[in-house]
Amino acid sequence: MTQQADPLELERQVCFALSVASRSVVAIYRPLLEPMGLTHPQYLVMLALWQYAPLSVKDLSRLLQLDPGTLSPLLKRLEASGLVRRERDSRDERSLAVTLTAAGRELRAEAEKIPPAVVARLGIPMEELESLHLALTRVIAAAS
Repeated sequence: MTQQADPLELERQVCFALSVASRSVVAIYRPLLEPMGLTHPQYLVMLALWQYAPLSVKDLSRLLQLDPGTLSPLLKRLEASGLVRRERDSRDERSLAVTLTAAGRELRAEAEKIPPAVVARLGIPMEELESLHLALTRVIAAAS
């Protein structure tokens, strides 16, 4: 008779694997981001702004899937660092627009070194990473 696997076995839990993988990957980014003066969450904000700026705080919050209460301190620190500027949107005074400063735009050139460095440190073929990204995107959509 075959013994059934324990459904509560820690190593079988998707949440456990995702949690450990997330912490491990963010730890790879940390030494790459420190010289740029960025934390990983700040890096995500900068990625969004390099791609889409200017953005309203509301749109940035939705894009990063962060609540405004979490996003606001990140933006304040980035603004204090001279990388972004928050201003009232000229089209809607009720809305705050986030734009990149010259220093924020210039930081992009340095940040372009990050993705290949992460791939090299992981040592996983790009095809596997793209497949993982696709699977994680499906998990995010299913969980939303």
